[in-house]
Amino acid sequence: MFQDMNIDELLALRHNREIVTIDVRSPSEFNDATIPGSLNIPFFDDAERAEIGTIYKQVSVKAAMDRGLELFSAKLPAFIKQFEQIQGTKAVFCWRGGMRSRTTATVLALMGIKVYRLTGGFRTYRRWVVETLEQFDLKPRPVVLLGNTGTGKTAILRQLKHEGYPVLDLEGMAGHRGSVFGHVGIKANNQKTFDSLLVTDLLELQQSPYVLMEGESKRIGKVVLPDFLISKKEQAMQLFIQLPLEERVRQIVADYKPQEHKPELIQGYNLIKERIHTPIAKEITMNLETDQFEEAVRLLLEYYYDPRYEYAMKQYQQEKKIIEANTVIEAVQGVKDFLANRF
Repeated sequence: MFQDMNIDELLALRHNREIVTIDVRSPSEFNDATIPGSLNIPFFDDAERAEIGTIYKQVSVKAAMDRGLELFSAKLPAFIKQFEQIQGTKAVFCWRGGMRSRTTATVLALMGIKVYRLTGGFRTYRRWVVETLEQFDLKPRPVVLLGNTGTGKTAILRQLKHEGYPVLDLEGMAGHRGSVFGHVGIKANNQKTFDSLLVTDLLELQQSPYVLMEGESKRIGKVVLPDFLISKKEQAMQLFIQLPLEERVRQIVADYKPQEHKPELIQGYNLIKERIHTPIAKEITMNLETDQFEEAVRLLLEYYYDPRYEYAMKQYQQEKKIIEANTVIEAVQGVKDFLANRF
């Protein structure tokens, strides 16, 4: 027989990377939100789940259970095979720790494959995430990267994270770059996914002397930052990154790949063009339509983004450390030098 595992036991093993979590919900449920790092081995796929739900509502519970058994029996050998290939301690979960995870754990136990079942399922994990964020006390001192659009702040943070520095990549968690064009070429995450990724990283970084992050606004794409993070950010040490305009243009074009996403970029531009002086707005439109993307970006920076950023920065009273660089790589080194002298 399988064993149940509560959320605290699961989190302790996840913290030490001693367990593999397996989400047996349908692919659409998994894609909507899951426990970070989980594998998806669905008990029913989306079509099967919809079919059983319809039978449950329109016929009877018994008929739905019979159809579910029929569908699951047909895929049972392949289902078991997937679990056999996973090494180490395993825990399965569904939405509420109900039929799907219970049946999975029971069948696997009969086949000699030991798995735990998360009591309460994903719903219990989600409740834990919300409660943790509501009362979270961030201990590391935030170091916030600021800079005009195109200064590669996200690229700098990701390089530093790759090198082992304590980083909260808020845009990466949100799946959004935090601007009207922020969704282009990437998949935006919902609040549930963002919260799960955020709390995971926060707990891992809690013993660091500092944590690096970008100076984001309250909202990034579809998600909203928790109040405690906004409050900490406003009291943080600030590093202002300065790159030449040409390098910023190059960074933006390389990041957004306008040749591949031209319709989305034009659509985004149409949302802001009324805020730009008409002759300049027309010139930007022409440049976008004729694939003169570098010139379009340059004009957007000079006549829209830079003036807005300059105004926003006047709201910050903290002293800023300015890091001047010619490239993102130089800026990364500048941040590292600052941290070495400060911590």
